[in-house]
Amino acid sequence: MSLMKNENIPADIKSKSLKEAKDEINQILEKLEKNDADLEASKIDYERLVKLNYHVDQIFKKKGKEINSSVKKNND
Repeated sequence: MSLMKNENIPADIKSKSLKEAKDEINQILEKLEKNDADLEASKIDYERLVKLNYHVDQIFKKKGKEINSSVKKNND
């Protein structure tokens, strides 16, 4: 279980759409997969990757709640 909280996510990440976050995640993964990256830069990239992943997870949770709410309204 993640100890990350929404308050720990930078505003520039919170404002990203799902597509924008996915694109940045892919860019970071490509960069991290290269063997010539320095350790400190890789650490910073990894930390940003974790925050982006958390943001994407929050988007999916919000959409899931919206879908469940919509289904309940339609079933009432």
